[in-house]
Amino acid sequence: MIPVRETETGVVFRIRVVPRASRSEPAGFRNDALKLRITAPPVEGKANEEYIRLIAEILGVKRSQVSILSGHASRTKTVAVDGVKGGEITARIAAL
Repeated sequence: MIPVRETETGVVFRIRVVPRASRSEPAGFRNDALKLRITAPPVEGKANEEYIRLIAEILGVKRSQVSILSGHASRTKTVAVDGVKGGEITARIAAL
């Protein structure tokens, strides 16, 4: 399980990304991060847009609630999800 930190507006956690995969899907856990694979290449922010879409879909939230706080050009990113509680997100991630 990954650490999920609650903030005033929602939660923050880390993801580890794999661009140019054959499918967009969660791929387990790596160290302290949720590992995600996507089909988009890491060009002109297309991969980041796809990660936001995939996280929103997995967690059942709107895309506007998900944002990348740090690591825009890195494979390890810190992600914020607004309007949710840590327990909700932890349960949804554990169900993966």
